[in-house]
Amino acid sequence: MFNSGIFLPIIIILGIAYSILAKKLTVLAAFTGGILACLIFSAAGYSGLAMMTMFFILGSAATSVGRHKKQAFATMEEEKKSRNAMQVLANAGAAAIAAIVTLFYPQLAFLMLPAMAAAFASATADTLSSELGMVYGRRFFNVISFKPDRCGMDGVISLEGTLIGIAGSCIIASIYALGWGWNISFFFIVLAGTLGNLTDSILGAVMERKGLIGNNAVNFLNTLTAAIVVVLLEVFL
Repeated sequence: MFNSGIFLPIIIILGIAYSILAKKLTVLAAFTGGILACLIFSAAGYSGLAMMTMFFILGSAATSVGRHKKQAFATMEEEKKSRNAMQVLANAGAAAIAAIVTLFYPQLAFLMLPAMAAAFASATADTLSSELGMVYGRRFFNVISFKPDRCGMDGVISLEGTLIGIAGSCIIASIYALGWGWNISFFFIVLAGTLGNLTDSILGAVMERKGLIGNNAVNFLNTLTAAIVVVLLEVFL
């Protein structure tokens, strides 16, 4: 019964309704997320849907923690409560690409399913490390120069935030392992998610600060990097 997808419409409808009513997503963004969820379920079943759902739950919870403290660092754009459709695509787009490849080329599922997990691991790590790092971080420094820098700026990290991000990758990797078995892929996904999160910080410091690319591009590239890293690890190790 669980493999039949009978619960999928209920989960999707509840997710869309909550996202809109709680003002986590705009209406268009919520329906975009619903479409991506259906796509990911088609390729990876409930395990894939669980990874996407966990990313959304953890991200939403982390955003709500220490909101008053974060306001001192937030820009006007960041203060908007509802995320738009482009932000949804930026965070889940790489996972969706892995899902599409899986559907058209099922023989590559052994690579694309870890890639999907790595993309969500990176997105989760990025969100948790940035949102909770601002709250629990003690010392902040530029990821390129390692010099002290202002909390909340692009490319600025903290030890506490980084460790929280790794924990987020572990959670996504655990969901993957529960669905497809505990093996070396668990560690590959955690490593890829962490490297993807690091890529986000580097792109933020080198390009986003200078206005060369926006936050959506950075988010997509960090998840895509994680997906590529895990594929390389699966193929060569």
